[in-house]
Amino acid sequence: MKRLLILAAPVALGLAACSPSAQNETAEAGNAIAADTEATTRNAVSDVDAATDQAFGSAERSLDNAGDTVGAAADRTGERLDAGADRAGTAIANGADRAGAAADRAVDATGNALERAGRSLKD
Repeated sequence: MKRLLILAAPVALGLAACSPSAQNETAEAGNAIAADTEATTRNAVSDVDAATDQAFGSAERSLDNAGDTVGAAADRTGERLDAGADRAGTAIANGADRAGAAADRAVDATGNALERAGRSLKD
């Protein structure tokens, strides 16, 4: 702080020694510098805001795409599970039909054997 005062004192003395038009020009230059600084700061803030919005938009799109990919994979998995369950159900039904037909043939064969045995005993 002391250094700033030490540096500001000669500037203030120099300005005091200047003519009123020089003082006005110096004040106008200071105002122009302040305005330029404000505009530059405003532009920088706008640029940072725009870059932030763009980054968030990109991240949002990436998450949406990932969600879509996971959803599609889950749908395909569900379809494959359904198809596998359908095939298993069909195989079980076919096996049961074949087992029932084999049981029917076994019953018929047993009945025929008993009839023959009964005729044999009768004779």
